[in-house]
Amino acid sequence: MKRLSQFFFRGLITALPLGMTVYLLYVFLSWMEAIAMQMTAPLIGEFYVPGMGLALGITVIVLLGAAVSHRAVGRFLSLVELPFTNIPVIKSIYSSLKDFADYFAPRRDAGRQQMVVVLTFPGQELEIVGLVTRQSVDGLPAGFLGGDRVAVYLPMGYMIGGYTVFVPRAWVRPIEMSVEEAMRASLFAWMSTSPRGGAAPPT
Repeated sequence: MKRLSQFFFRGLITALPLGMTVYLLYVFLSWMEAIAMQMTAPLIGEFYVPGMGLALGITVIVLLGAAVSHRAVGRFLSLVELPFTNIPVIKSIYSSLKDFADYFAPRRDAGRQQMVVVLTFPGQELEIVGLVTRQSVDGLPAGFLGGDRVAVYLPMGYMIGGYTVFVPRAWVRPIEMSVEEAMRASLFAWMSTSPRGGAAPPT
């Protein structure tokens, strides 16, 4: 019975991530298909090919990305954002989500800005993995310490949240790891020993 229970939990741990991923993908695709059917019904009637919802969603996202690349459309979107950036409570939520999404957006200087580092304190062997979110303290309100300092975001495990600390640049050491890999590893408390997010070697 003990060996059977071990096999059961190993199988469950193996199947659960795959099952959850497939289920969430199914729910997302079903939602997109339903929206696409409602949008295209007035134009094509009952003629509908499965997969049109996914194609329509990808097309809309690509067109939106191309549109916001133009300066005139950017100005229009800034007007659309006015209610979200002026209402007190909604302003905080919207601005936080937008800044968080902008951090992961591709940039020309992505290699310099989106940097995964190990934070160590002088005289201690404690290491904390974080993400550099600001390369200097220039432009911050008065009261912050000056000098060559960087902002490091320290994500928490098993929850959405973390802390941002401002430390001297000498305290951080870059590591060869992408932002996505670091966030995924931090979410599950670095239970996987593989630096690329793979499965831990058997013991």
